[in-house]
Amino acid sequence: MKNVLFIAGADLWRHLRRRETLFWVFVMPLVFFFFFGTITGGKGDGGKRKPRIVLSVGEDPGFLLERLETRLRERDLDVVRSATAEEFAAAGLRLAIPPHFTQRVLGGEATALTLGGQGDGLEGDASSLQVKRAAYTVLADVIATSELSGAVTTQALEALDQRPRALTVVSSQAGDRRVPPQGFEQTIPGTMTMMTLIIMLTSGAIGLLVERREGLLRRLAFAPMSRGEIVLGKWLANLGLGVVQLVWSLVAGAFLFHVNWGPSLPMIGVVLLCWAALGASLGLLSGALARTEGQAVGIGVLLSNLLAGLGGCWWPIEITPKPMQTLAACLPTGWTMEALHKLVSFGLPAASVLPQIGLLLALTAVVSVLAVRAFRFD
Repeated sequence: MKNVLFIAGADLWRHLRRRETLFWVFVMPLVFFFFFGTITGGKGDGGKRKPRIVLSVGEDPGFLLERLETRLRERDLDVVRSATAEEFAAAGLRLAIPPHFTQRVLGGEATALTLGGQGDGLEGDASSLQVKRAAYTVLADVIATSELSGAVTTQALEALDQRPRALTVVSSQAGDRRVPPQGFEQTIPGTMTMMTLIIMLTSGAIGLLVERREGLLRRLAFAPMSRGEIVLGKWLANLGLGVVQLVWSLVAGAFLFHVNWGPSLPMIGVVLLCWAALGASLGLLSGALARTEGQAVGIGVLLSNLLAGLGGCWWPIEITPKPMQTLAACLPTGWTMEALHKLVSFGLPAASVLPQIGLLLALTAVVSVLAVRAFRFD
């Protein structure tokens, strides 16, 4: 075991001394996290934070403003009245209430509520829809009260709320409700899954090719150590490189992008360790089969992006058609992303990911056998 750890430590140190490896391990993941997490809308709070809407209120808005604010809060919006014009202009989601709002509505005058900002991405679209629903609900309240009471007052609106509804809708939840993750909650697990595979399929494979070309592997073949020790040491070096990137991604996700990894962080670590183990075996196999560095890079990048796109690393696989979801369920990236979604986004217990862990370990064993058989010194 001493020889194994010596080879693993030396190879890992060699990997981490290369500028391009450091760049792809520590810098590029942050770029991907920020860019894709931002354009897909979202916060890393798992959807627990209410969207914030800032109101600019004109002179003498009247009691309908309070009615509108109530309806907005019923739509899970955090309603804030702006203190300054600058605060209103800087808001991501904002609504301008014209002067004499209640008087104009009750007088039959066309009154426009100006919605601005509208938030970012899918979350912003959903929030702006809720604002429009709240506004139309207030309009419906005014019309119904006018028909029933003749005059629209605060008391008449309260009486309307107490009236039994002629039509009620009863809904129940059909099983666990799983809202597809978005923003950083989707991007960071997906990106770190993809980037780890890219690194181990390129850097891990290229390291073997360089050592073979320069004769270092032939020298190791004559060293007082077994073939198994050499192969295991190379595999552990790849695994260590993957673990470094995954740990960095977890820490950056939590502290820089405020992703809540949830209560099952130890099991998340187990899932990612299994994924890194598979990547290490794939990197070893690629290094054994590729003939040139260009082949290793081409195979690594192409395979990584193909598996990432089809396995749900780029977007939530839950929003794709059923055939795509079925395909993802047959891919290792799909198993990893499903396990991470279960633990991070859906709040399922740790034991729920045991099937995915079993599949990753089984595939790792198969690929490892192939890599050992294909490993060569020259």
